Amino acid sequence: MRKSIYLGLVHSPVYNKRGDVVCTSVTNFDIHDISRTCRTYDVNQYHIIVSVDAQKQLTERIIGYWQDGFGAGYNRDREEAFGRTRVYESIERSIAEIEAREGKKPLIITTSAKTFSNSISYKNLSEKMMEDENPYLILFGTGWGLIDEVMDMSDYILEPIRGNSDYNHLSVRSAVSIILDRLLGEK
Repeated sequence: MRKSIYLGLVHSPVYNKRGDVVCTSVTNFDIHDISRTCRTYDVNQYHIIVSVDAQKQLTERIIGYWQDGFGAGYNRDREEAFGRTRVYESIERSIAEIEAREGKKPLIITTSAKTFSNSISYKNLSEKMMEDENPYLILFGTGWGLIDEVMDMSDYILEPIRGNSDYNHLSVRSAVSIILDRLLGEK
C-alpha cells in the first residue's frame, strides 16, 4: 500500500569501481534532493544507510539544521521534507525499524543498472505496491552499486533505467526521481 513505502540510500556496503566493498561518502545534494523527492511522492521515510560514525553525525547535523536550526524557519518546505529522513548504520537496522513500525518485515526491492534474470518491470511492481498491504523498502546503491549479498536478499530487482544510448551512469538522485515517478506517479 502506498503509505508503507520506504526508500533506502545505501552508502555501505557497496562496491567501488575496483570491486572492493566500501562505504561511500554522503553528499549534501543526495540528502536534500532525495528528501524532497520522497516527500513529493509521499514515501513514508527516506533512510540514509551509512556505517561510518563521522558521516552519520554529519548527516544528522545537516538534517537537524533543516528541522530544528535556522533552516527550519528559513525554508518550511525543506523542513517538511527532512521530517521523513532518517539515518541508520546498516540495512538490517533500517529493516528492523520498518518492521517495528509496520508490524511486519518489508519486502525488499533493489535497483541496479544491470539486468538480472529475475528483474521486475515498473508496471508490475507498481501494481503490486498498490494492491497489497505489505511495506516495501526500495534500496538504491551508491558508488558502483549494491553488493551481491544485498541483491540476493531482495524480493524483487527492478529493471534498469535505459536511455537511448550506451551510456548508463545516472546520478542516484536522478534515478530515484525517475523510479519513484514510474512506480508512484500519476497514471
